[in-house]
Amino acid sequence: MADLHNSPPHGDRPGDGATQPTNLEATLRQVAADLAAMRVDYAGVPFGSGEDVDLDETWLAGGWEPLLRNWIEQATAVGVAEPNAMVLATVAMVDGVPRPTSRTVLCKGLSPEGVTFYTNYDSAKGRQLREVPYAAITFVWAALGRQVHLRGPVERVSAEQTLVYWRSRPRDSQLGAWASQQSQPIGSRADLDRALTEITERFAGVEEIPVPPHWGGFLMRPDEVEFWQGRQGRLHNRVRVRIEPGGMRAERLQP
Repeated sequence: MADLHNSPPHGDRPGDGATQPTNLEATLRQVAADLAAMRVDYAGVPFGSGEDVDLDETWLAGGWEPLLRNWIEQATAVGVAEPNAMVLATVAMVDGVPRPTSRTVLCKGLSPEGVTFYTNYDSAKGRQLREVPYAAITFVWAALGRQVHLRGPVERVSAEQTLVYWRSRPRDSQLGAWASQQSQPIGSRADLDRALTEITERFAGVEEIPVPPHWGGFLMRPDEVEFWQGRQGRLHNRVRVRIEPGGMRAERLQP
């Protein structure tokens, strides 16, 4: 396979001049220095307050779900793109060795039970969750200086719940779910477009496209939820909720 992204820069090719490597090394040193200097000193002003208010345990008095929902709504209000986007981390077993793997997906359901998302059950994450049914989720809203981390077991939602969500999806998204063998290699973009054309023709006369048998929802039931609020000097606020039988326990963590 041709390496399209790692060709040497023009200045590193033979005949471009003996001084080029030295210049490249200087540039790389400068980039490294710039990365080390990159930081945001969070002002710590929550959405709409106009004053400095610290996250503390009392914010969780009503439970973790209302606060998470409120933070998603506030991110929506200030125009954060895809405020329901979340990083989903699962465990892949490679030759018997557990390896973490992550990707960004969309939260499509939120309740006191947990967080719901949908995918191809035969995708990489689907297979990983089948083998190791535990995951970690992170929501990040950099514009608000906030993050939320959830960890816990994952299970499939009912076929009835999947159907309700499936019917809310645009037709193009439904067709794409049928056309794509998610996470499997494919020869070219043309091959993928061809698969979509074939599926589109297959369902051309079908008013309600059925749910693919390999597609559905997962529910993460968190046993731990951490709310993070940026603060100056890296002394951030972290409040973790442990969800236990019969209740929950909130505690502050050091940054």
